[in-house]
Amino acid sequence: MLTPLAADAQNLLFKEAHTAHAFTDEPVTDEQVTAIHELIKNAPTSLNSQPLRAVLVRSDEARARLVERMAPGNQPKVRQAPLVVVLAADLDFHETLSKVAPHVPNARDLFADETMRHDTAVVNASLQIAYFIVGVRAAGLAVGPMAGFDAKAVTEEFFPDGQHRALVVANVGRPGPEAFRPRAPRLTYDEVFRSV
Repeated sequence: MLTPLAADAQNLLFKEAHTAHAFTDEPVTDEQVTAIHELIKNAPTSLNSQPLRAVLVRSDEARARLVERMAPGNQPKVRQAPLVVVLAADLDFHETLSKVAPHVPNARDLFADETMRHDTAVVNASLQIAYFIVGVRAAGLAVGPMAGFDAKAVTEEFFPDGQHRALVVANVGRPGPEAFRPRAPRLTYDEVFRSV
Protein backbone atom coordinates (compact mmCIF):
# COMPACT_ATOMS: atom_id res chain seq x y z
CA MET A 1 0.00 0.00 0.00
CA LEU A 2 1.20 3.50 -0.80
CA THR A 3 -0.52 4.83 2.34
CA PRO A 4 -0.46 2.08 5.01
CA LEU A 5 -2.63 4.03 7.46
CA ALA A 6 -5.99 2.22 7.78
CA ALA A 7 -8.80 3.67 5.65
CA ASP A 8 -10.93 4.63 8.67
CA ALA A 9 -7.98 6.51 10.17
CA GLN A 10 -7.30 8.25 6.85
CA ASN A 11 -10.95 9.34 6.76
CA LEU A 12 -10.94 10.52 10.39
CA LEU A 13 -7.75 12.53 10.08
CA PHE A 14 -7.84 13.75 6.49
CA LYS A 15 -10.31 12.59 3.83
CA GLU A 16 -13.57 13.18 5.71
CA ALA A 17 -12.30 15.76 8.18
CA HIS A 18 -13.80 19.24 8.01
CA THR A 19 -13.34 22.51 9.83
CA ALA A 20 -16.08 22.69 12.47
CA HIS A 21 -18.22 25.81 12.71
CA ALA A 22 -20.58 24.69 15.51
CA PHE A 23 -20.20 22.52 18.58
CA THR A 24 -22.25 20.81 21.25
CA ASP A 25 -21.93 22.09 24.81
CA GLU A 26 -20.08 18.96 25.96
CA PRO A 27 -16.95 20.14 27.79
CA VAL A 28 -13.42 19.40 26.61
CA THR A 29 -11.46 18.28 29.65
CA ASP A 30 -7.87 18.93 30.67
CA GLU A 31 -7.36 15.17 30.38
CA GLN A 32 -8.43 15.26 26.72
CA VAL A 33 -6.08 18.15 25.97
CA THR A 34 -3.26 16.33 27.78
CA ALA A 35 -3.93 13.21 25.69
CA ILE A 36 -3.78 15.31 22.50
CA HIS A 37 -0.45 16.80 23.63
CA GLU A 38 0.94 13.34 24.42
CA LEU A 39 -0.09 12.19 20.94
CA ILE A 40 1.53 15.07 19.03
CA LYS A 41 4.49 16.12 21.17
CA ASN A 42 7.00 13.97 19.25
CA ALA A 43 6.07 15.32 15.82
CA PRO A 44 9.08 16.86 14.07
CA THR A 45 10.16 20.48 14.04
CA SER A 46 13.49 21.89 12.94
CA LEU A 47 16.12 21.28 15.63
CA ASN A 48 13.25 19.92 17.77
CA SER A 49 12.61 23.58 18.58
CA GLN A 50 9.01 23.21 19.91
CA PRO A 51 8.06 26.91 20.01
CA LEU A 52 4.29 26.32 20.26
CA ARG A 53 2.63 27.79 23.35
CA ALA A 54 -1.10 27.61 24.04
CA VAL A 55 -3.62 29.29 26.30
CA LEU A 56 -6.82 27.35 27.05
CA VAL A 57 -9.53 30.00 27.30
CA ARG A 58 -11.91 28.53 29.86
CA SER A 59 -13.27 31.36 32.02
CA ASP A 60 -16.21 33.52 30.90
CA GLU A 61 -14.17 36.65 31.58
CA ALA A 62 -11.23 35.55 29.42
CA ARG A 63 -13.58 34.40 26.66
CA ALA A 64 -15.29 37.81 26.63
CA ARG A 65 -11.90 39.51 26.24
CA LEU A 66 -11.05 37.20 23.35
CA VAL A 67 -14.42 37.69 21.64
CA GLU A 68 -13.79 41.46 21.54
CA ARG A 69 -10.60 40.85 19.57
CA MET A 70 -12.08 38.42 17.03
CA ALA A 71 -13.38 39.37 13.57
CA PRO A 72 -17.17 39.85 13.68
CA GLY A 73 -17.86 36.60 11.80
CA ASN A 74 -15.81 34.60 14.30
CA GLN A 75 -17.23 36.14 17.48
CA PRO A 76 -20.30 33.84 17.71
CA LYS A 77 -18.10 30.78 17.13
CA VAL A 78 -15.82 31.73 20.03
CA ARG A 79 -18.80 32.45 22.30
CA GLN A 80 -20.31 29.03 21.58
CA ALA A 81 -17.36 26.60 21.48
CA PRO A 82 -16.79 24.48 24.60
CA LEU A 83 -13.04 25.15 24.44
CA VAL A 84 -11.12 27.92 22.71
CA VAL A 85 -7.34 27.72 22.41
CA VAL A 86 -5.01 30.59 21.54
CA LEU A 87 -2.01 29.08 19.76
CA ALA A 88 1.17 31.14 19.66
CA ALA A 89 4.85 31.05 18.83
CA ASP A 90 7.40 31.58 21.59
CA LEU A 91 9.73 34.02 19.87
CA ASP A 92 12.43 33.28 22.43
CA PHE A 93 12.15 29.50 22.06
CA HIS A 94 15.94 29.31 21.89
CA GLU A 95 16.06 29.90 25.65
CA THR A 96 14.63 26.39 26.20
CA LEU A 97 16.30 24.74 23.21
CA SER A 98 19.04 23.13 25.29
CA LYS A 99 16.35 21.22 27.20
CA VAL A 100 14.77 19.68 24.09
CA ALA A 101 17.77 19.74 21.74
CA PRO A 102 20.91 19.03 23.76
CA HIS A 103 22.70 18.43 20.46
CA VAL A 104 22.50 22.22 19.87
CA PRO A 105 24.79 23.61 22.59
CA ASN A 106 25.09 27.12 21.15
CA ALA A 107 21.42 28.06 20.70
CA ARG A 108 21.93 31.68 21.81
CA ASP A 109 24.63 32.17 19.19
CA LEU A 110 22.75 30.22 16.53
CA PHE A 111 19.65 32.39 16.97
CA ALA A 112 21.30 35.70 17.83
CA ASP A 113 19.69 37.27 14.76
CA GLU A 114 16.21 38.28 15.93
CA THR A 115 14.55 38.12 12.51
CA MET A 116 15.85 34.60 11.89
CA ARG A 117 14.80 33.52 15.39
CA HIS A 118 11.28 34.92 15.02
CA ASP A 119 10.84 33.42 11.53
CA THR A 120 12.01 30.05 12.84
CA ALA A 121 9.59 30.27 15.76
CA VAL A 122 6.61 31.08 13.53
CA VAL A 123 7.36 28.36 10.97
CA ASN A 124 7.84 25.66 13.58
CA ALA A 125 4.90 26.74 15.75
CA SER A 126 2.77 26.63 12.57
CA LEU A 127 3.91 23.05 12.00
CA GLN A 128 2.93 22.23 15.55
CA ILE A 129 -0.47 23.88 15.07
CA ALA A 130 -1.08 21.55 12.13
CA TYR A 131 -0.12 18.59 14.32
CA PHE A 132 -2.49 19.91 17.00
CA ILE A 133 -5.36 19.97 14.50
CA VAL A 134 -4.67 16.37 13.45
CA GLY A 135 -4.31 15.39 17.13
CA VAL A 136 -7.70 16.91 17.98
CA ARG A 137 -9.25 14.86 15.16
CA ALA A 138 -7.47 11.71 16.34
CA ALA A 139 -9.00 12.29 19.78
CA GLY A 140 -12.46 12.13 18.21
CA LEU A 141 -13.08 15.86 18.50
CA ALA A 142 -13.55 18.56 15.90
CA VAL A 143 -11.61 21.76 15.47
CA GLY A 144 -12.27 25.13 13.88
CA PRO A 145 -8.98 27.02 13.41
CA MET A 146 -9.29 30.75 12.74
CA ALA A 147 -6.94 33.52 11.65
CA GLY A 148 -9.65 36.20 11.70
CA PHE A 149 -8.66 38.16 14.78
CA ASP A 150 -6.56 41.14 15.83
CA ALA A 151 -3.30 39.25 16.32
CA LYS A 152 -1.52 42.14 18.02
CA ALA A 153 -4.36 42.67 20.51
CA VAL A 154 -4.77 38.93 21.21
CA THR A 155 -1.03 38.60 21.73
CA GLU A 156 -0.95 41.53 24.15
CA GLU A 157 -3.99 40.23 26.04
CA PHE A 158 -3.01 36.58 26.44
CA PHE A 159 0.80 36.76 26.18
CA PRO A 160 1.65 40.12 27.81
CA ASP A 161 5.34 39.28 28.24
CA GLY A 162 6.13 40.44 24.68
CA GLN A 163 7.87 37.13 23.98
CA HIS A 164 5.09 35.47 21.98
CA ARG A 165 3.05 35.97 18.80
CA ALA A 166 -0.53 34.68 18.54
CA LEU A 167 -0.96 32.78 15.27
CA VAL A 168 -4.25 30.89 15.40
CA VAL A 169 -7.36 30.77 17.58
CA ALA A 170 -8.96 27.31 17.54
CA ASN A 171 -12.37 26.19 18.71
CA VAL A 172 -12.42 22.58 19.93
CA GLY A 173 -15.22 20.21 20.87
CA ARG A 174 -17.77 17.71 19.66
CA PRO A 175 -19.34 18.88 16.40
CA GLY A 176 -22.88 20.16 16.74
CA PRO A 177 -25.73 20.13 14.22
CA GLU A 178 -24.74 21.72 10.93
CA ALA A 179 -21.14 21.97 12.13
CA PHE A 180 -19.70 21.28 8.71
CA ARG A 181 -20.04 23.10 5.42
CA PRO A 182 -19.83 21.31 2.05
CA ARG A 183 -16.26 20.54 1.10
CA ALA A 184 -14.67 23.32 -0.94
CA PRO A 185 -12.55 22.45 -3.99
CA ARG A 186 -8.90 21.57 -3.57
CA LEU A 187 -5.95 22.14 -5.87
CA THR A 188 -4.87 19.14 -7.93
CA TYR A 189 -1.53 17.38 -7.63
CA ASP A 190 -0.27 19.09 -10.77
CA GLU A 191 -1.23 22.52 -9.41
CA VAL A 192 0.78 21.91 -6.24
CA PHE A 193 3.75 19.75 -7.18
CA ARG A 194 6.44 20.00 -9.85
CA SER A 195 9.66 18.14 -10.37
CA VAL A 196 12.96 19.82 -11.20
